[in-house]
Amino acid sequence: MNELEKIVYKHALLNAAKHKGSANPGAVIGSIMSQEAELRSRAKEIGPIAGKIVGQVNGLSPEELASEMEKYDLEVKEKKVKKEVGLQELPGSHENIVMRFAPNPSGPLHIGHARAAVPNAEYVKRHDGKLILRIEDTDPKRVYEPAYEMIPEDLEWLGVKADEVIYQSDRFETYYDYARQLIEKGAAYMCTCDGATFKELKDNCKPCPCRDNTIEENLELWEKFPEMEVGEAVLRVKTDIEHKNPAIRDWVAMRIVEEPHPRLGDKYRIYPMMNFSVAVDDHLLGLTHVLRGKDHLANTEKQKYLYEHMGWDMPEFIHYGRLKMEDIALSTSKASEGIESGQYSGWDDPRLGTLKAIARRGIDPRTIYQLITEIGVKMSDSAISWKKIHGLNRNFVEPIANRYFFVENPVKVTVEGYEDGDVIIERPLHADHTDRGNRLLAFDGSAYLASEDIRDGVVRLMDAVNADIEGDKLTYNSTSFEDAREQKAKIIQWVPVEENVNVKIVMPDGSVKTGLGEIAIEDLKVDDMVQFERVGFARLDEITDDEVIFYFAHK
Repeated sequence: MNELEKIVYKHALLNAAKHKGSANPGAVIGSIMSQEAELRSRAKEIGPIAGKIVGQVNGLSPEELASEMEKYDLEVKEKKVKKEVGLQELPGSHENIVMRFAPNPSGPLHIGHARAAVPNAEYVKRHDGKLILRIEDTDPKRVYEPAYEMIPEDLEWLGVKADEVIYQSDRFETYYDYARQLIEKGAAYMCTCDGATFKELKDNCKPCPCRDNTIEENLELWEKFPEMEVGEAVLRVKTDIEHKNPAIRDWVAMRIVEEPHPRLGDKYRIYPMMNFSVAVDDHLLGLTHVLRGKDHLANTEKQKYLYEHMGWDMPEFIHYGRLKMEDIALSTSKASEGIESGQYSGWDDPRLGTLKAIARRGIDPRTIYQLITEIGVKMSDSAISWKKIHGLNRNFVEPIANRYFFVENPVKVTVEGYEDGDVIIERPLHADHTDRGNRLLAFDGSAYLASEDIRDGVVRLMDAVNADIEGDKLTYNSTSFEDAREQKAKIIQWVPVEENVNVKIVMPDGSVKTGLGEIAIEDLKVDDMVQFERVGFARLDEITDDEVIFYFAHK
């Protein structure tokens, strides 16, 4: 190991020690550039060395890494102020933990749902608890029937496994039973006031006349409830009529819905409101801890009244802030409208924030799981950047993605004066994993170049030949890389004339790059990740008779 390699090796060891044995080539290069001023002029030389050495360091066991750190007298210095990241410990008892992820089936899951699913799954995993997937489908107007299948698919991709699956639409008789119990306790009443009248009374902290109904009168109205018209009556839970938040005063537990349900048809007309069904189920299913967004703080307050009326022990409630993501559509309703109008190609359109779209872009599910775990469940809002996602994802895809050339808007050229005949250029499929073998590129003086690379000056067709470009004419210059470096030749990619395939790359904004790639189709399959050199990582989406379609992930 020469002196330069030894310096790179030390920086790689330190970077690996800071990141649980996984060094990042870019971070190592950045560390060298910032701390070894005399080496900044050798940045181009350091890059390939860093890639190779980082691969070696990442292959060390924890014991070997520690031994090498000691050998070179290296020590990771902790920062004085350490930002708190990750999941804080759950409050209360950690025995027999039961938690739930409870989405509404209005569409497939998006990254905002991962904000709830991942912490629930991670806490249950840490404490050997139970995770319930509860499909909250008690509002037929918000049910998108395909979501019944999409949600379990999305959770499987995310790495979240539920121990039990519950559909609230299967539990109407249970809700009716507890509604009747509330009435019999005098804790709920049938309200026949019109909405405007009740609102005026409520806003002025005054009870409506129905609040004084006897239990018998309420039970009689309850029995007649299914035959009433929409809006003729609702069942209300008694709370503090002078509560500081008007929304909490005598909230609605049951109402009439005429909309047919995808799973129930017209079997029921009396539907539970979310706060009622959720509280009943959380109790009956034995929930010990409930994670929910801080936008549910008022709902938690509402549900406390139901727990008190029934004499139930409340679970531990943990509220977290909102999740924001730059340049991405997280609204399920807006995404649905966009799909219907043709603005988006489907739920996996790369411009959407659905897990299906994120997966199609080649983001490893472990990236999302790790990201959400790092964010934790703090009350403050959190913002996710694509830069952060790409940085985490690179750790997963960089080792597995083989390298290929891609030229956009290809132009066939011939290097005039080239006389070396047919040659085979060998380039490794992956510089850090030479056991995978090499790509073989045939060069006979002709090749396809990207149209944007045909500019006056000296160029080097990578690993092949140096040429002078004037207009659209290429003239042989030399072959050696040393000549190219001395002449400061621009190094460009190229694709063989014979062995190539049509490639389409769908970009995150929905635009498309088209060109040629030197890809051996028989060596690839759908979902494989590749790295088009100097373009970026992409996921193979489809192989047709005419072309290979990729979705761009990131650089």
